[in-house]
Amino acid sequence: MSVTGREIDVVAPATDIYSTSYDNKYARGSGTSSATAIVAGAVALIRARYPDLSATEVVHRLTATAVDKGAPGRDDEYGYGVIDLVAALTADVPPLDAQPSTASASADAAPTTTAAGPGSDDDGVVGWLLATGGLAALGGGAAWALAARRRRRDGAVSSAGAR
Repeated sequence: MSVTGREIDVVAPATDIYSTSYDNKYARGSGTSSATAIVAGAVALIRARYPDLSATEVVHRLTATAVDKGAPGRDDEYGYGVIDLVAALTADVPPLDAQPSTASASADAAPTTTAAGPGSDDDGVVGWLLATGGLAALGGGAAWALAARRRRRDGAVSSAGAR
């Protein structure tokens, strides 16, 4: 794990990720860039499946369906867990405003934060960040698809010419 801390909400695979490279080839890499692209792609798919969700609700859907790893519950290494895209797209996730709230907090309890509701200033910033990440992931996916198509086409021409 290369990044840890309170800022981690979810994690994604970041080791031995194959992607496009130079000269119509593929390369294996590791690191947060790959994980970021995977999460951004997941966000884009959730937005496409549930276009009426606010940015905060999209994040809630990702965190609510993540597979818990490490210490039980949210932790600084895995956040809420590893994203589970199938669950994020298909699970019955209650909306944020349907979450039970506690009437009182203990003085010994750790401070909690609540997500910003739709229409808040935070929702606009989060939405912009999610949209930008989603577009970057879609662009990367389109580049990969074009490279794969070109590679298949070039392979088909080469093998056809060898007859």
